[in-house]
Amino acid sequence: MNYYTRDMVKFDLGASNILFGHRQFPKGAEVSPSGFIANVPEGFYESLKWAHAYNLPILVTENGVEDHLDTLRPKYLVEHIHALWRAVNFNWRIKGYFHWSLVDNFEWERGWTQRFGLWGLDTSTQERIRRPSVDLYAEICRENGLSSEMVHEYAPEVLAKVFPQV
Repeated sequence: MNYYTRDMVKFDLGASNILFGHRQFPKGAEVSPSGFIANVPEGFYESLKWAHAYNLPILVTENGVEDHLDTLRPKYLVEHIHALWRAVNFNWRIKGYFHWSLVDNFEWERGWTQRFGLWGLDTSTQERIRRPSVDLYAEICRENGLSSEMVHEYAPEVLAKVFPQV
């Protein structure tokens, strides 16, 4: 499964040559710096729930946000891993999770304009630039989950949502 965001689309009779003429995000969703992706972890959970209905193993192969400043990514990562944890607690057949992407990559539709990497990439020199969220993801992998200490350090604004008793 690949999940980035929840898009809501609608057909516009005045622009019938465009299949889905209007794309919007849910009200109140925090949007990435370029406006390409909104942080909607509930949509991720609902997608996992939909996949679970088929009673097949679920492997999340892509989940991430383009954020060259690395300001939204820690919160996005924490909230999406938390949604995944909820699914695991219901014994859904979650087999793995891969963050998109380790290093900035060339996006087919948008070239180098979208920076999904935990590591930034200077395309002229090939130098890798460490973003703070790489440490968060490393801790999540090492510990095989989230802790309140991690959330407090990297995404304190969602601590009460993810760990309500802390």
